[in-house]
Amino acid sequence: MQPNRQRPKFGATKVLLMGCAILMLWQGIPVWAAEPTTQDAPSQSLISASPIKSPVHLYFADRNNHFLTAEQRVISHLETAVSLAEAIIEELIKGPQAGHIKTIPPGTQLRAIYITPDGSCYVDLSEEVKKHHPGGSKSELFTLYSMVNSLVLNVPEIERVKILIDGKEALTLAGHIDLQPPVKANMLLIR
Repeated sequence: MQPNRQRPKFGATKVLLMGCAILMLWQGIPVWAAEPTTQDAPSQSLISASPIKSPVHLYFADRNNHFLTAEQRVISHLETAVSLAEAIIEELIKGPQAGHIKTIPPGTQLRAIYITPDGSCYVDLSEEVKKHHPGGSKSELFTLYSMVNSLVLNVPEIERVKILIDGKEALTLAGHIDLQPPVKANMLLIR
């Protein structure tokens, strides 16, 4: 008769948990403990988690509503192109500070912003941008190009902008300007 040996009671869960704990301890070794080589260095720079401040030019309608005029502001954002783009649109929604005319209808909210590797920026706005738009071709033109010019001229990663409303493509804002193709900046509207 063989002696009754007791086996350790390690179930699969305990083995998995121990493996995770070892992995967590191993990954907890500070990165600075080893000197990086060009092979070890990350391909992208680390992104700062704390906000930075950037001077930008935001475009609003001039007092006579004839052209778009730049208003310089310093805005706070994270160190990414998407974060900068979000901050720019949020500032445009708030409106001008220097006596210009607001170009984005009241109640409009930014739902999301996406930037693709080819330089296309998708700006998804709430339905208020369409519902509360005052109408008229010039007003619609200024709404569109205040966003497009502000994004393209301040964010190097953005070359063109496409406006979405509630996550969907829209034909126009108020019946005049085609929103289907992505739009590049229009310098002729700026004075």
